[in-house]
Amino acid sequence: MKRLEGKTALVLGAGCVDPEGWGNGNATAVAFARQGANVVCADVNEAAARRAAEQVRAEGGDAVHVVADVANKAQIDEAVALTMGRFGRIDILHNNAGINQRGGVVETEEADWDRVMDVNIKGAYLSCKAVIPIMQAQGGGSIIHVSSIASITWTGHPFISYHASKAALNQLTRMVAVQHGADNIRCNSILPGLIDSPRIHVTVLSFYDGDVEKMRKSRSAAVPMKRMGDVWDVANAAVFLASDESKYITGTVIPIDGGVTCTMAH
Repeated sequence: MKRLEGKTALVLGAGCVDPEGWGNGNATAVAFARQGANVVCADVNEAAARRAAEQVRAEGGDAVHVVADVANKAQIDEAVALTMGRFGRIDILHNNAGINQRGGVVETEEADWDRVMDVNIKGAYLSCKAVIPIMQAQGGGSIIHVSSIASITWTGHPFISYHASKAALNQLTRMVAVQHGADNIRCNSILPGLIDSPRIHVTVLSFYDGDVEKMRKSRSAAVPMKRMGDVWDVANAAVFLASDESKYITGTVIPIDGGVTCTMAH
């Protein structure tokens, strides 16, 4: 039997910044489907959400897509309502939506700070607020947040609003886990490390003079395993946390990082 057979997953941030690539969002949506889950693919980019759902269906899974800005309560509520209308339950809430803005405290504009906080932490709050009552009524569920090793350590580049928002996400994870453990609702965070995904080409490539191979070589050298991870490493961790194999795991923040945080000051 497939590990997620009969379950329904709502994946927020299911798209990929590369219209032809694999990111954490669409890889996780497909990984859920391969294990038998129905999937609702939500993203602020309609084309990206649609493509993720198409990728799920191409694997033989059942999926629909919806446009949702996670910082917008009405759009989150709409995504949740669509999921319930189509599948009647939400067993897995996977919050992959996130943005970052380059700069330290001095360089970061207030509007940029607010937008990062709205997406990265308010979005998690709004989605939990909408989904937890459903999980309570149905007898449980698994909430998975995609945080970052930036939530616990300096990563070499200044993204102050991103670091702060992801640290807040870790604590939200713990508090949801404690408050709703008796409801059989588990809540955990994945902390991706140096992952070779399309998003890093948008966010950190400029620090390496636009040289992709220079970036990959430098980032790989920093990891004890001497290689970056890929989006499937993140997706496979999400499948484990979504499945009953992790039924006694909650309130954790799990680095998926090849050991790199063992070498960094927390």
